[in-house]
Amino acid sequence: MSLTTYFIAELVRAANQVGNLTAAEKRRLLERAVITIREMRDEVGILPSRTAGDAVIDLQTTAAAIERRTDDHVRAALLDAADMIRTLHIILDGKE
Repeated sequence: MSLTTYFIAELVRAANQVGNLTAAEKRRLLERAVITIREMRDEVGILPSRTAGDAVIDLQTTAAAIERRTDDHVRAALLDAADMIRTLHIILDGKE
């Protein structure tokens, strides 16, 4: 299993146990996801949009205001991040 696959699994596990995570753990996972997505997008050749319509901006906003987010909102953000990383991983695997 690759590091990317392990991280995807970590995000899904965290989403399933979001009530047991501290705010710092939730924030750290989302911040790692944002960095990973941006790096993978760069590898794929997707230019950063940095607009409100970019799903990565939503992940960043969720991470920044984690204390004010419900568990359901954080769960959805973690699963969205896992899905984006999985999709980018598939694209990158196809380029090799």
